[in-house]
Amino acid sequence: VQLQASGGGLAQPGGSLRLSCATSGRTLSTMGWFRQAPGKEREFVAARRRSGGSTFYSASVKGRFTLSRDNAENTVYLQMNSLKPEDTAVYYCAASVSSLIMSSVYNTDSWHYWGQGTLVTVSS
Repeated sequence: VQLQASGGGLAQPGGSLRLSCATSGRTLSTMGWFRQAPGKEREFVAARRRSGGSTFYSASVKGRFTLSRDNAENTVYLQMNSLKPEDTAVYYCAASVSSLIMSSVYNTDSWHYWGQGTLVTVSS
């Protein structure tokens, strides 16, 4: 299984960016995003299950970020609006063969596959 993330870059505070993650190799049940800022641990951002359509967000991004999924294309997107400097991080696409529940998505051990990461910098 391969996950290819793209779409990172530089944005101004209040601006927007859209990340994409394309997968190949097998059908994956849950897909999502994590991020890791310099000197910090990797943290959960958002996730969506293939079946049922449940989408989970961390409190820090809820209302600003939107995760969508194209099952036909095995691609997941993260639309990031109202960006803040504290959103600066390397963003990682993640996938699980399991249909994760809300209490599981925060744990990196729940995820089976990871993309290479794409850098998002929010600065004026």
